[in-house]
Amino acid sequence: NSFNEFGGIYTVIQTKSKITVDEWGENYFLMGPYYEHNCKTQVEVCEAPNPAIKKTMDCLSSSGCQVRFGRWLIEGCPYVILFDIGAAAWNLDRWKGEFWDTCGIGLPFHDREANDALIFGSMVAWFFKELTDQLQDMPNVIAHFHEWQAGAGLILCRSRKVPMATIFTTHATLLGRYLCAGNVDFYNNLDKFNIDKEAGDRQIYHRYCLERAAVHCSHVFSTVSQITAVEADHILHRKPDVVTPNGLNVKKFSAMHEFQNLHSTNKAKIQEFVRGHFYGHLDFNLEKTLYFFIAGRYEFSNKGADIFLESLSRLNYLLRVHKSDMTVVVFFIMPAKTNNFNVETLKGQAVRKQLWDTAHSVKEKFGKRLYESLLKGEIPDMNKILDRDDFTIMKRAIYATQRHSLPPVTTHNMLEDSTDPILSNVRRIGLFNARTDRVKIVFHPEFLSSTSPLLPMDYEEFVRGCHLGVFPSYYEPWGYTPGECTVMGIPSVTTNLSGFGCFVEEHVSDPAAYGIYIVDRRFRAADESCNQLTHFMFAFCQQTRRQRIIQRNRTERLSDLLDWKYLGRVSTDMNFFFFYTHTLSETACPKWGCPEPEPNPATHGTRLEGEGTHPGRDATPSQGTPQAGLEPQTHQRAGTGQTRCATAPPHYQSKEKQLINVCCLCIIKVIGKTQSEVLSRKGRSGGWLWYMLRRGHAE
Repeated sequence: NSFNEFGGIYTVIQTKSKITVDEWGENYFLMGPYYEHNCKTQVEVCEAPNPAIKKTMDCLSSSGCQVRFGRWLIEGCPYVILFDIGAAAWNLDRWKGEFWDTCGIGLPFHDREANDALIFGSMVAWFFKELTDQLQDMPNVIAHFHEWQAGAGLILCRSRKVPMATIFTTHATLLGRYLCAGNVDFYNNLDKFNIDKEAGDRQIYHRYCLERAAVHCSHVFSTVSQITAVEADHILHRKPDVVTPNGLNVKKFSAMHEFQNLHSTNKAKIQEFVRGHFYGHLDFNLEKTLYFFIAGRYEFSNKGADIFLESLSRLNYLLRVHKSDMTVVVFFIMPAKTNNFNVETLKGQAVRKQLWDTAHSVKEKFGKRLYESLLKGEIPDMNKILDRDDFTIMKRAIYATQRHSLPPVTTHNMLEDSTDPILSNVRRIGLFNARTDRVKIVFHPEFLSSTSPLLPMDYEEFVRGCHLGVFPSYYEPWGYTPGECTVMGIPSVTTNLSGFGCFVEEHVSDPAAYGIYIVDRRFRAADESCNQLTHFMFAFCQQTRRQRIIQRNRTERLSDLLDWKYLGRVSTDMNFFFFYTHTLSETACPKWGCPEPEPNPATHGTRLEGEGTHPGRDATPSQGTPQAGLEPQTHQRAGTGQTRCATAPPHYQSKEKQLINVCCLCIIKVIGKTQSEVLSRKGRSGGWLWYMLRRGHAE
C-alpha cells in the first residue's frame, strides 16, 4: 500500500485501516515511500515486533537502504514500513538495467515519478525476498499493490519467484485519465483506440507498459467499480477478477440524530461568509437561499464542471422565469494557481465584521437604557432610548456597505485569469452575481481550512452546512465526494459514469428518493445530460424546508451501505479466497497446481533513449509456458511476426471456469478437515463460493 497523501487512493487506505487492523491484527502492514515532513507529524517510530521483519530491515539497512518502521497515527494505528527513496537513489541506474533485462521496460531519465516508482519497487521486491527467506514456509504472505506506481515491485517479485500471493488494484487506468482529460468521447470509443499509439503520443508509454505488466503479472487483479472494470478490460487487456467497491469509515461521520443540528450550525457559518461576500448586494433572503457546491481536483471536464456551469445558466433562467423567491449560491472548491486573497473579498469580510461590532455596541447601549427604564416602572420612549450619536454611527455603517461593483466571482487573485476554464465559462454564460441573478457563483480556488480568514471551516463542516453536492463527473472511477455527502446526510448529484453512481444504481431502487440524483452521461448526449441536471436542481429548489429535512433523513440512512464494516469484507474475503486458491491448489491438488510465470528473455519491450518513446513495442512480460490444457489465448501483432498473451497468467485463461471451480471445492474440502478454525471466521469459504457462483465462474 502507499503511504502518501494523495486524493482518493489515500482516502481508501486510510479509512479502511481500522476494519483491516481489526481483521488481521498485527499481521497487517502498510508499505510506502518515506517523506520526512509527513513522518514527523503522522508516524510514531517504534521497533518492529516481528523478528523476521526486523532482520529483513537490518539486512536492507546494512546494504545502504534506509527503512523505517512505526505506527501510522490514524484510526486503527496500523504498522507502516517506509522506504527512503532518496537514500537508495544511487542504485537507480543498476536497477533500471535489471528492470529492462527482466521485462523489457525502459524508463526515461526525465520522468522522476517513474524513476521513484522503480526505486520504491526495487526496495519492496528486495524486502519481500529477504522476508520470505526469513519466514521460510510459514506464515504465508499476501501483498496488495495499488496503482502503477507500486507496479514495479509486483513485477520484480514475480520475476524473482518470491513465494507469496499478489493482488493488484487499479483505481483508474493511467491512459484513461489522460484520454478523458483531452475531451475525447472515451466510453463510446473504448474498443477503437490504438492503445500503444495513444500512450506513445502522450509520452507515457513506459508508464502504461509498467501498469499493464503489473496487471498481467498479479495473481489477482481487482478494481473499484464496474465502469472501471470495463475500462481496464479494453485498455489493460485483462478483466478484473473481482470488483471491490470503496467504502468509508462511517463511524467518523456518524452524528446520529444530531446531523440535522450540525447542518443548521454550519449553514449559519456559511451565511456569515455570504453576508460579507455579497455586502451591498444582499437583497435576497438568506432563509430562502440554498447552498450548492462542487469540490475536488481541478479537472474541468473530468469532474463535470463544464456541464455544471451550463446547467447553472439554465437553472438561473428557470428561476427567473418562474419568479421564484429562492436564491442559489454555488461554491466551486477546486485548487488553482493563485497569488493571494482577492482584496475585494477581504474587504467584504471586514465590512461585515465592522457592521457586527457596530450593531453589538448599539445593542449594549439600547439594552442598558431599556433595563433602567423598566426598573423605574416606565415604558421607554423609543425616541430617547437611542441618541443622535447612535443614529450617526448606524448611518455611517450603512454608507460603508455601499458598493459600486458586483460581488467578485472568485475569492483569490488568479494567476491565469484570462485562460482559467471556470472563469472563461462564467464569462460565457454571464453569471456575474448581478442583482437579477437567482444563481450566484463563488469560486474558491483553494481547499478549505478552519484557519482561513475568509471561510474558516474545514471540509466536513462545509459539506454539512450545504444543501446539495453536485458532482456530474465524466471520468470518475469511484468518486468519494458524493459518498461523503451521503454519510453526512447531504443529498448529492452523481453520474452513471462514476463508480459510486453505478454502485448506487445497482443497490438502491429509487436513488432520487434517497437524495442521490444520477445524471445519465453514458447513454445521452451532452445537451440532454445538461437538461437532466438542470431538472434535478430546479426540482430540488422547489422543495419545501420540511421536504428537504425529510430527504436528508433518508439520505443519511444509506450510510451503512457505504461502511467499510460491510464493504471491507469483500476486500478481506478476496485476500482469503485467492490466497488459499494459490497455496492449496499446489498442496491439496498438485495436478491443478498453478505455475509461476517464467520470464522470457526474448520478450520485446521498449528501451527509451533520452526523451523518445517507441509506442510500437509491447512491454508486457511473457507469461511463460502453460500446462497442457491451459493454453493462453494469443494473437499476432499487426506488422510483426510476434505473438503475445492477450490476457492474464495461464491459470486465469482458457480453463478459468473449470480451474476456479475445482479450487473452490479444494478449499472447502481441505480447510474443513485441516483448518476448521478458518471456517468459523464468518464463513468465508462458503461466502466466496457463493460469490463465484454469482459471477458465473462455477456450476
